[in-house]
Amino acid sequence: MNDIDKQIAIIRRGVEEILPENILEKKLQKSINNKIPLNVKLGCDPSRPDLHLGHSVVLKKLRDFQDLGHNAILVIGDFTAMIGDPTGRNKTRPQVSLKETKHNAKTYLEQAAKILDIKKLKIVYNSDWLNKLDFAKIIELNSKFTVAQFIERDDFNKRYKSGEPISLHEFMYPLAQAYDSVILRADIELGGTDQKFNLLLGRSMQKEYDLNQQLIITLPLLEGLDGKNKMSKSYDNYIAFNDSEIDMYGKTMSIPDDLIIKYFKLATNISLKEIKDLELMLNTQKINHRDLKRKLAREIVSLYYDDKAASMAEQHFDNVIVNKGVPDDIEEISIAQKSLLIDFLFLNGLVSSKGEGKRLVKQSAIKINDKVVKDIQLVLKLNTEYVIKVGKRRFIKIV
Repeated sequence: MNDIDKQIAIIRRGVEEILPENILEKKLQKSINNKIPLNVKLGCDPSRPDLHLGHSVVLKKLRDFQDLGHNAILVIGDFTAMIGDPTGRNKTRPQVSLKETKHNAKTYLEQAAKILDIKKLKIVYNSDWLNKLDFAKIIELNSKFTVAQFIERDDFNKRYKSGEPISLHEFMYPLAQAYDSVILRADIELGGTDQKFNLLLGRSMQKEYDLNQQLIITLPLLEGLDGKNKMSKSYDNYIAFNDSEIDMYGKTMSIPDDLIIKYFKLATNISLKEIKDLELMLNTQKINHRDLKRKLAREIVSLYYDDKAASMAEQHFDNVIVNKGVPDDIEEISIAQKSLLIDFLFLNGLVSSKGEGKRLVKQSAIKINDKVVKDIQLVLKLNTEYVIKVGKRRFIKIV
């Protein structure tokens, strides 16, 4: 795409910060003059198996660069995930094995394909080069930066002042991410606003190796369903790419009203003009929060499924949540022996663990035949019909 102004307009949409600001146009002009696409890097750590809407913000920006004809590079951080990103953490992350990160990474490409053009995507695993570094090389990388530089970083600084331990291996994470930019000769690196330190370190690392320094582009963090913390599986406040259309719709309907417009901007493909029109309608009370949230939920489900799935999910929401009914397609199952309710829910996939089941009972979030369950040790009897509701959207019927 030879029109720089159009490229910049697309690149700037939804962006929080571009650093250095004056370099973007120069890099684009050089790319056009030399007819060489820019290398645009995005790192993604497979510390858990699911991607969620929070990840979609940066993935959608990477797709913008693909559509503009640039080289999109998705770095699967299977090695860095073992270290654990300390960003925003008030304590050391538990480490995971390389085997576990590689297992999680297998699902990432299928999920990322819902946003990115996989045929035009360069996919790399940073274990391919980081796993081969010898101790001399690691010392060399460490010698290029000071402890003071790292302690200035906000999360490390807070932990240091409060007496919370900082393990030495945590310093290795930003170093490893920066070295990725050296290996890949990145022209641009994308990341959330919380990744700013890591991204800037990539620029510094490239300078140490006499390479052209990457431009960094940060994007806003998307708050999760709780409306407070950034969307994360750790906070259990996420909408996953792999959620069913019913769960995706229902979860979207549960976001706080003050996040509706932000979700439209960051999690949908609706034009900024239309979003401004919707915001104006909301402010002038020509549309209410509930109906606007319905539109948002349909848009999100349509992105990851299709319009038909979105309509079905909305109908299910009306039947089950609004009208407090039981879904027509409720799963029916029979039992051959008595069973603890918690065990039954776990074995049939209605809770991810027995611990979650117990927590939901304590939160009065499980009902049997429309009555709240209060007994964690409740036993399901034989020859008895039960309609079990877990949370707002999960049902099963014992016949």
